[in-house]
Amino acid sequence: MLLSSLSGLPAFAAYFATAFIMIGAFGTLYALVTPHREYRLLREGSTAAVPAFLGALVGYVIPLSAAMRWSASLGDFVVWALIAAAVQVLAYGATRLLVPDVSKRITANDISAGALLGGVSLVFGLINAASMTP
Repeated sequence: MLLSSLSGLPAFAAYFATAFIMIGAFGTLYALVTPHREYRLLREGSTAAVPAFLGALVGYVIPLSAAMRWSASLGDFVVWALIAAAVQVLAYGATRLLVPDVSKRITANDISAGALLGGVSLVFGLINAASMTP
C-alpha cells in the first residue's frame, strides 16, 4: 500500500527540483534585466523593492504551477517555464512604458512604484497561467 502511494515520488521530486531551479534562474535573470538592483535593495531594507520583486516572483510561480499541472512531460514543463519567464520580463517592459522611471523610483524607495510593478507582474502572471490551461 505505502509503496504504491509513493510510486509518483520520483516524478514529484523531478518537477519540484526543476521548479526550484527555474525559480532561482528566473530571479537571477529578472535581477539582471531590471536596472534597479533587487537583491541589494532588499538587503538594504527597501520597502519599495519588496512588492516589486515578490510580485514578479509570484507572477512567475502562478504560471509555473499551471505549466507543472498541464505539461505533458518535464521537458514540456521547462519550455513553458521559460515562456512564463519571458512574460514576466514583458510585464516589466510594459510597466516601463507606462512609468518610464519606475526603476529609479523603486531605487528611491517609492513604495507606490514597487506596488505598481508588483501588481502588473501579478496581472501578467494570472493571464499567463490562464492561457496555459487546455
